Amino acid sequence: MANINIKFNRKDFLLSCDDGQEEHLEELANHLSNKFDKLKSDLGNIGENKLLLITSIKIMDEYFETKKKVDINKRDIKNITEKFKELKSLAYNYKDDKENEAKKLSDSISKLENEIQSLKDEYDKIISNTTKQIEEFVQKTNLEN
Repeated sequence: MANINIKFNRKDFLLSCDDGQEEHLEELANHLSNKFDKLKSDLGNIGENKLLLITSIKIMDEYFETKKKVDINKRDIKNITEKFKELKSLAYNYKDDKENEAKKLSDSISKLENEIQSLKDEYDKIISNTTKQIEEFVQKTNLEN
């Protein structure tokens, strides 16, 4: 434990704190002293106990206002986080839908390509058969003449 001398309301106080916390304790004591001195200046000398009570109430008011803001910020962050998760989910769903759509289109294209190839093959057979029949007809006609 470390000991530190604090001056408050023109009086010295010896306070103890954990080692390494001396600077923080001085900062807190200075903050309290400044609030106390300002109130004493604003309100006059209404008694040390009353000034200490009013100073404590003001500090607690600041604390609770800060705590409210922190709680509001936490709630806002939670809401933003939830909205982000929702957006992320929507984005993944959209991506999955588009990938499925692209796969279906790719499958349709492959099917159409196969149909086109099949029709081309059929057309080639028809042309080949027709050519063969014309050749046979021409040969038959030549033989008859």
